[in-house]
Amino acid sequence: MISGIDFDLDVDIDVDVDIDTDVDIDTGIEGVNIDFHDISNTEINKEDIIQKKRKPLKWWQVLLIYFNFVGLPFMFTFTSWIFIWWIMTILSTTITYSINSNLGFILMLGGIIPSLILTKIFTTPFKNFFKNLNQNGDHPIDFIGLTGISLSTLRENKLGTAEVKTENKNLTINIKSLNNEIINYQDTILIIKQSDDKTFYYAQKYDN
Repeated sequence: MISGIDFDLDVDIDVDVDIDTDVDIDTGIEGVNIDFHDISNTEINKEDIIQKKRKPLKWWQVLLIYFNFVGLPFMFTFTSWIFIWWIMTILSTTITYSINSNLGFILMLGGIIPSLILTKIFTTPFKNFFKNLNQNGDHPIDFIGLTGISLSTLRENKLGTAEVKTENKNLTINIKSLNNEIINYQDTILIIKQSDDKTFYYAQKYDN
């Protein structure tokens, strides 16, 4: 609920964080750079696990496939499971008057498997929907030569963010100063080139 609210804060935030998370997922997908926004939209396909793994599936991989954690956005299935599990726990403990007792705790743990089964039933109709939703994905955007607004004060080799308007959308990207010149908060910048590791862009001040 909170993540759906757009806060527009006029604050000069000086970012000096350069994180490149290298995640080795045991499904055969290696070297994946992930941020929070990507995680919520992650979709692991059955073909990724079977074809790339080329060996017998582990028990937890079979469970992921069976209960629709594979083939649908992971956070969609996971949230559905947690919500259904929570509803079942509330109903069972309320009916048995065992909210603050050991029985209530047992009922909560006992609801894991039934909630997974209900989650599979609930999420199965959504497979076709997500399969036909934006099949080709978003086209890559070429930021080189675009202008934007710096959302950070950049000094020397510090990493910051900038807001760039492209295709009628405002996108936030990571930037560094091209020649280590100071770029102040709310300065207009010009994107010059992308870094070799493709995690940020070099920018410089742009005077209209």
